[in-house]
Amino acid sequence: MMTKNDLIKKLQEKFKTYTYKDAYQAVNIIFDSMTSALKSGERIEIRGFGNFTIRERKPRLGRNPKSGAQVKLETRKVPFFKTGKELRLMVDNKK
Repeated sequence: MMTKNDLIKKLQEKFKTYTYKDAYQAVNIIFDSMTSALKSGERIEIRGFGNFTIRERKPRLGRNPKSGAQVKLETRKVPFFKTGKELRLMVDNKK
């Protein structure tokens, strides 16, 4: 598993002229920008990697796993990621 901190360290190792603090700020700016775009309903497309969109889930009856009681779940928006073709091929070792 790769964490946000691992990503920051890799970025800082690759670009040694930048400090850890610079890499930290760069990663946070990217993630904050992506979060803002999704909040405002925008679609994020990173060619070769994938697309981030927001999908709306309809209201439904769920179940509390602890008590088994039914719980009404309201309409909600959830982020959705669809991988790009190049990423799928790289993960599958075909490229």
